[in-house]
Amino acid sequence: MLFCLTANHRNTDFDVLDRISRVATTTAADLLAAHDFVRGAVVLATCNRFEAYLEIEEPLPAAGVLAREAILDVLRDPAGADADRLRASAVALSGDDVVRHLFAVSSGLESMVVGEEEISGQVRRALAAARAAGTTSTELEQAFQRAVRATREVRAKADLGAAGRSLARLALDLVEARVPDWAGTPVLLVGTGRYAATTIAALHARGARHVRVYSRTGRAARFAARYGVRPEDDLRRALDGVDVVVTCTSRYTLGVDDLGAARPRLVVDLGLPRNVDPAVGALPGVELLDLDLIGRHATLPELGPGAHELVGSAAASFTAERAAAPAVVALRAHVEEALEAEIARQRARGGDEATAGALRHLAGVILHGPSVRAREHAAAGRLGEFEDALRTVFGIEVRTAGEDGARSRDGRSAAG
Repeated sequence: MLFCLTANHRNTDFDVLDRISRVATTTAADLLAAHDFVRGAVVLATCNRFEAYLEIEEPLPAAGVLAREAILDVLRDPAGADADRLRASAVALSGDDVVRHLFAVSSGLESMVVGEEEISGQVRRALAAARAAGTTSTELEQAFQRAVRATREVRAKADLGAAGRSLARLALDLVEARVPDWAGTPVLLVGTGRYAATTIAALHARGARHVRVYSRTGRAARFAARYGVRPEDDLRRALDGVDVVVTCTSRYTLGVDDLGAARPRLVVDLGLPRNVDPAVGALPGVELLDLDLIGRHATLPELGPGAHELVGSAAASFTAERAAAPAVVALRAHVEEALEAEIARQRARGGDEATAGALRHLAGVILHGPSVRAREHAAAGRLGEFEDALRTVFGIEVRTAGEDGARSRDGRSAAG
C-alpha cells in the first residue's frame, strides 16, 4: 500500500518546514532502517513542501497510523520545539489518494505558484535520490514515473506551461515596485543549482543587465559563462557592490556578518532550508523577502481548461492499470505457457525461428484486447467480473501480491 505524509505551505508553518527540510536527504533511509514494514521510501522536499512517500506492508492492522507515526518519529528531533505543530498540521494520505496527490503535485497544481515549471524536475530528482540511496520500491517507482509522464500530458493539454510560472518570477513580481530600473540595478545571485537558471531567466526577462553570481562550490565561472553573467569568487566583496541579492542554494546561509549595513539592499531568499538568517531582515536598510512572505502573496492564477480533471483522469488510469495487473499477468502467463509448449512441438517437427516468431506475434495480438478490457473493467469498478470470466473460461485463478508471499523491498518476490 502507498502512504504519504505531506507538510506544505498550505497546512504547515514555514518555520516547521524549514526545520524538517534539513534532514530530507536522510529521512528515507532512516525510515527503512527503523521499520521492517516499510518496503520503500521517497522524500520530496522543495521550496514549499516536505513529503514522505512510503510503500508499506499490507495487510497490517492500522497500517496508515503506523506509517504516520514512523515518519513523525524520524522528524521529531529535527522538528524540535515544533514537533507538536507538525503532528497537528501534517496531512496523511493512503492508497489511491496518494497517487492522485502525487500526480497533482508533479503537475504543479499543489504548488505555491500553481502550475510552476520546476516541480516535475524536483519529483524526478527525488526518485533519482531514492534510487541512489537504495530506498525506492517497485510501486513507488511506477507511481513517480507515471506522475512525471502525466505532467507532460497535462501541461500539453491544459497549457499550464505557457505562462512560464515559477517561484522566481513571482518573487521578482513582488519586488517590482522597489526596483524601478532593472537594467541599471546590480544583482547578485547566490547559488548555481538547477533553480538558479530559472532565476537568471526571470532576471533577464525584466531587463537586468548587471547580474553577478557567487557559488561556494567554485562553479560560478562555468555557470556565468553559460548564462552570460559575471562570476564572483568573494562573497562579501560581491555583496558590497549590489542592490539586490537573490539566494537559491542549499550550501550556504547568508548571515548578518556577510551583509553588514554598508548600503540598502533587497534580499530575496528562495531557499528551503532558509538561505538567509532571518536576523538579516532586521539590519538597517535591508528588506528581506523569504518564502514565508512570498507564500502569503501568491495568487492562484487561472489554469488551463480542465487541468484538475486531466490530473484526476491520469491518476485513475494508473490506478486501474495497477488493479488490473494481476489479472493481466495471470492471463499472459497462461497463454505464454501454451505458446512455449506449441513452439517446442513445432521445433521438434523441424519448425524454424520464423514459425516461432509468427506464433509469438499472434499471441501478442490475441492478448491485447483482453488486457485493454481488464483495465477498462478495473476503471469501472468491475474487475471482479473480468477475473470471474478468466476463472470460468480458462480456469485461471488470479493471485494478488499478498497471496504470492512477502516481497522484498525492491518489490520483487522473495523467491525470484
